[in-house]
This record gives sequence, structure tokens and C-alpha cells, in this order.
Amino acid sequence: MVKIAPSILSADFCNLERDIGRVSAADWLHVDVMDGMFVPNITIGVPVVESIRRHTDMFLDVHLMVDKPARYIGQFCKAGADLLSVHLEADHPARIADALRAMEANGVKKAVALRPITSARAVLPYLEGLDMVLVMTVEPGFGGQRFMASQLDTVREVRALIDRYNPACELEVDGGVGPANAKAVMEAGATVLVAGSAVYGAEDPSRAIEDLRKEGGPG
Repeated sequence: MVKIAPSILSADFCNLERDIGRVSAADWLHVDVMDGMFVPNITIGVPVVESIRRHTDMFLDVHLMVDKPARYIGQFCKAGADLLSVHLEADHPARIADALRAMEANGVKKAVALRPITSARAVLPYLEGLDMVLVMTVEPGFGGQRFMASQLDTVREVRALIDRYNPACELEVDGGVGPANAKAVMEAGATVLVAGSAVYGAEDPSRAIEDLRKEGGPG
């Protein structure tokens, strides 16, 4: 069954512990870290991840939208991340490989992320050693954006590469995912759906999570 990973980017940060509890029915908790350099927005950093870790045992799926991410891997591992995603566009390939090795050394699951401008084949140098590939279906940097249906082709291409080279690898899709498109995203090959406003904007987040699991819910 597909995993659902609500994004706390859509939570109320003044009531973050409460809002994490509201999505406890989910499989993972998605944490978006933005540095104002790789993307224009700034969100949270290591101290907030540490605080989240102290208040939940949910699987922390930490998405690093930061420039030169190898600099921060050790800190986020120690803060309590269970999985880290780094963007292939954020540094030279050799330094992305360094970041992945640092995750391995710290016992954290390893992932790379692709912006919409990036070819699916960019994952090939890393794919056999990955636990997950993240495909963005919006431009990274802001929550609440409209889903880019054209990115379903990239999802399908990544799915084919995963099936060929590393079938155990998860395929996560992040950006504008909700009841209207979740079924199409799953059919394209996703195994993890990130959902922000589709969950936190719902009257009943637990029901919204379950609807997404049921092949996209009622929408």
C-alpha cells in the first residue's frame, strides 16, 4: 500500500506538536528544510527537527532544499531524521555522492530529489545505493502550488529505472498532490505521496490520509 507523508509546511507552526498529532495516522512525516539560497524561501532547520524528534516517534522524512547539502548531513542525522533527501541540482555530483556517503555512515536512509527541470536519468549514478527517489511535481520552495501534470512522465521514467536497477527503492512524489490526482500519481509508479494542504486543509486530516490511500480518495 502507498505511504502517505503529510508535509508540516502546511501545519500551524505555533501549534506544531498539536498538528503533528493530527496526522499521526500517516506513515511518515515530511519535513521541508529551505535555506533561502537553493530556493527563495526559508523554513526550518536543525533545532526544529530536534524538537519534532523529541515529541513523536513518526518516521521523519526530511527534504533538504538547501545549497551544498553535504555540509549539514551530520547535523540532521543527529537531530533525528530517519531519511534525508538532497537535490541533485544543489551541488556538484561528487559532493552529492559525499552527502549520500555521510547518510550511510550515520545510518540514515538515503534519497535524491529532482526538480521539474531535471531529467529522470540524472538519478542513474546513485540509484543502486538509494532508499528513495523524490520527484517534485512543483518547483521547490513554496507550499500550496498547483500540481504539474507533465511531471507524471518523469515519475514513470524514474519508476522504470527503479524497477530495472533497484526495485526496493521507494519513489516519492511531492507537490500539489491531493484527491484529484493521487490515483494518477500512484498509477505512474509512486509509492510515497507527500501531501500538505490536502491533509492539513481538510476538516478531518485522518480521513484525508485514508482517502489518499484509497487510490486517490473520492475526488
